[in-house]
Amino acid sequence: MSFNNSLPIWVEKGYSTLWDQYKNEGFRLDDAVKILGEVEHDTPEKVPVLLSRLRKAGRLTVTSDAMDARKKIYQLISKDSLVTEIFDINNSTLTRSDLEALLKRAADIIRTRVDYKFILLPLFLKRISDKWELEYEAAKEEALHDGYTEQEAQAEAKRAMYHDFDLPEEYLWDNLRAEVIKLPEIFSKALKEIAERNPELRDVLDTVDFIEFAKSQENGEILRQLVELFSEKKLHHVSPDVLGDAYEWILRYFAPQKAKEGEVYTPREVIRLLIEVLDPKPGESVYDPASASNGMLIASYTHVREQFGPDAVTQIFLYGQEANAKTLAYGRMNMYIHDIRNVQLAYGDTLLYPKFKDGEAIRQFDVVVANPPWNQDMYDENQLKKGEFWKQRFSYGFPNRQSADWAWIQHMLASAKDGNGRVGVVMDNGCLFRGGKEKAIRQQILEADLLECIVLTPEKLFYNTGAPGALLFFGKNKRSDHRGKVLIINAALEFGKHPDVRKLNIITDKNIERIVGVANSWEEIEGFSKVVPLAEIEKNDFNLNVTLYVSPQKDVEEVDIPATWAAIKDVEKELRTVDEQIAGHLKEIGYVGGN
Repeated sequence: MSFNNSLPIWVEKGYSTLWDQYKNEGFRLDDAVKILGEVEHDTPEKVPVLLSRLRKAGRLTVTSDAMDARKKIYQLISKDSLVTEIFDINNSTLTRSDLEALLKRAADIIRTRVDYKFILLPLFLKRISDKWELEYEAAKEEALHDGYTEQEAQAEAKRAMYHDFDLPEEYLWDNLRAEVIKLPEIFSKALKEIAERNPELRDVLDTVDFIEFAKSQENGEILRQLVELFSEKKLHHVSPDVLGDAYEWILRYFAPQKAKEGEVYTPREVIRLLIEVLDPKPGESVYDPASASNGMLIASYTHVREQFGPDAVTQIFLYGQEANAKTLAYGRMNMYIHDIRNVQLAYGDTLLYPKFKDGEAIRQFDVVVANPPWNQDMYDENQLKKGEFWKQRFSYGFPNRQSADWAWIQHMLASAKDGNGRVGVVMDNGCLFRGGKEKAIRQQILEADLLECIVLTPEKLFYNTGAPGALLFFGKNKRSDHRGKVLIINAALEFGKHPDVRKLNIITDKNIERIVGVANSWEEIEGFSKVVPLAEIEKNDFNLNVTLYVSPQKDVEEVDIPATWAAIKDVEKELRTVDEQIAGHLKEIGYVGGN
């Protein structure tokens, strides 16, 4: 049975009213209509809907009335029973640590010999297969309650309408792994048919050719071991959050290796910091023009759910574009793993061909957030003018050929709504103070009073560079008391040591809380934050180098002056004693000092 603890308030209230009246005793529809009408003022038409919601959520059982088979007897399931069922160890619920342990073993199997996609894709297939089985059992039970025979209920439960994805039974996980010798052929055939039945999965499933992969006997053995490893546990009851964290764990675990190949993984604490400052809300749209694994969009979704409740996520609208087809596929898979479906993802070069449009203009969003490639070359004026909407997007000028940082920032500003549009971007620290064309663009954006806040990050935070980054926040409609000013935060010392990678740092929860608090309050703290008037920035020739305005105050050890003076006197006394001893020895050997 499928249990759901997140129900609308009116359903929860109806459940509580019925429980107060009947506890575990059976009742009929007429009984429910009477009590809910008296207490909750529900109409007779609303009661069957409520009972149906409770049954589908696993809060209610339905049996035929022994006195009249045409009628039903309803019986509530207590919340204590629900909690016991949900958390019972026998239902194979996996924790984060369980999954991480499983994935560490998978990482040991592939080591650096093959790409991590050979972990991601089997994990994804295992998840959608196990979920299909859970959906099948729920649909079959519902059909039996509706009067179907066992055989009819089984056939009904296999229909695609009851499942997130259309999977043929022969390609469910246990059937896929049945013939070990033919694993590569079976997997390849399964991926092809699943992609045909589910076109939205095509780019996800086309990332791997198992037949080509398994031509090497060693790779064939790796595939066999991975399949057997993932077969140890069912992923039925794993929440999307836990499974999503497991997916993120894989990306993070292999990030140092992938950084050498040019892939960029944004530390999740950096993303969290960005999203907490930008604070997306229900009813708003969030756009990432360099979406990669979709960490920014997933964090926005999670933020709305945590701040406004599970029902609010249906009112957050997510958009992303990515230029690397393989990375886009991984990002799409990440969304499915997190069970996030209300998202639009597009493939293409954002700086030249933005895919989200409104008629003859680019679409605008409430929140625009990204960690685009730093110092991307080849996007000078000649190149950018070949793209779409260049007049609308690059109105402050064109960068030089060596770095597209301020082209990305301009695209993001143009993509933010004129009213409450907010922009947050992770950039190379050098974009704050480099001269030439970049300085000219920076000056115009400052003069337009669009920059709200700068946060200098610690060093050794990113997997692909030891250099510090800069988080830049822009607003299309700054508060009146923020106008003509920029908040500058020097968070260079706000870090802890990375738990897994010796040479890296992380931004801790405590660090995030401090930075976000100051970013929201605009509090000035000596050595940490300062509200800088634009006039002062202009005097510095529009140089935004954070250390020009805020230098961290390192802790200075207090000196005990009396104790230190006494120690110095003791040392001087010892030196005099040594001098006298040396003079005595020299006299004994007949040495007479002089110039």
